[in-house]
Amino acid sequence: MKFVTYSQFESHPPRFGFKKGHYIIDVLRAAIWAKQSRERSEFLDIPTSLKRALEHWHEHYRRLQELAELLPETNLDSYTVNDKAIAMEENQIILHPPVPVPRAFRSFDAFEQHARRTRKLQGLEMDPLWYDLPAFHFSNPNTLYGHKATIPYPVGSQALDYALQIAVIIGHGGKNISAPDADILIAGYTILNDWSARDFQRREMKLSLGPAKGKDFAASVGPYMVTPDELSPAWSGNKLHLQMTCRVNGVNYSAGNTSDMYHSFAAMIEYASRNAELTPGDLMGSGTVGAGCIFELRPENTRDWLKPGDTVVCEIERLGKLENIIGST
Repeated sequence: MKFVTYSQFESHPPRFGFKKGHYIIDVLRAAIWAKQSRERSEFLDIPTSLKRALEHWHEHYRRLQELAELLPETNLDSYTVNDKAIAMEENQIILHPPVPVPRAFRSFDAFEQHARRTRKLQGLEMDPLWYDLPAFHFSNPNTLYGHKATIPYPVGSQALDYALQIAVIIGHGGKNISAPDADILIAGYTILNDWSARDFQRREMKLSLGPAKGKDFAASVGPYMVTPDELSPAWSGNKLHLQMTCRVNGVNYSAGNTSDMYHSFAAMIEYASRNAELTPGDLMGSGTVGAGCIFELRPENTRDWLKPGDTVVCEIERLGKLENIIGST
């Protein structure tokens, strides 16, 4: 299934929904409809936000699957609760990040090509430790943006970049999780664009404490949280094979594949949970895919860094498209 957090209008509070066909189903209204029209009251126990539903995810996901199966197959927008439709077409709503404010947001560095190339550009060799530790930095969970949101240009920067990543959203949570047990914590997958001010980052990381303000201002997430069962056909051996691309103003910039990850999400979860509690809704990014940013491609080869007005579309097979426009300074 594909889950969303959405609003009909900017002034409206976020609501919990899931995708069915070309509709977004409102979970609470669908639960009320099921009670009124089918005498099924158990769906009213489903929390009204994805973040809360993730706290007991396996139980709530089972009920959400049952609710989806109970709904009619056609004309879903004609069914109402208290004069409000239980479903809306996707182009009529605003999509927020699936979990708008997670408790923690970790960004890893799992793609060897990106790690090797960016180090070479800085005159550095690959440290053998990179292959042993799925290292990460904490990023800002309070500056997440959704699909089609305008990204504020970071004041003072002259080197705005995108960073194409796949990410997982944690369900249940846990501490000191071993890699063989880690997959059960993955509630779903999503697209992550970890925007980067490369000039800020370059300056700060000379102090060995970055990327700090170079990554602090924005990250885009969405449009959906896609459950692992939907991706079953994309697994071969122990690798997830999903094509990853990024376009800027309609021009192809980046192409890669999730199968190129050296560190698995299971290894990342094991490392991140060592002596620390992972909580439901936590966001964990893979790090940038190889050739997945302008820094790696080089601005002289890509019509310079991003500018106000640019449209950036990150796409991952089976996960959808994540589109944003760059705002003015």
